[in-house]
Amino acid sequence: MAEQDKTKSKGEKGAKGTRGATSSGASTGAGRASYGGRGGCPFSAPDAPTIDYKDIRLLQRFLSEQGKIMPTTMTNVSRKNQRILVKAIKRARFLALLPYVVE
Repeated sequence: MAEQDKTKSKGEKGAKGTRGATSSGASTGAGRASYGGRGGCPFSAPDAPTIDYKDIRLLQRFLSEQGKIMPTTMTNVSRKNQRILVKAIKRARFLALLPYVVE
């Protein structure tokens, strides 16, 4: 058994160590989910809109049908802008510009 372990190369693993890796090396189920396509943060471009709690139409783009705030992995917003966006959505909810729950 010890001789078999020595014959394996560094990159080759047994059935337990694959965790959903495909033959091309891309991960299918393990690791970070990628919902958005190519492109960076929609607020990082020079002509991008600014995040404002009064801009309801912009904020609604980042809410699900149930009224939940969509995660960064789906919207492709950077961490810095996601924090600003969440604060603006919560402020708009507090001022009754956005609903907390969609019926």
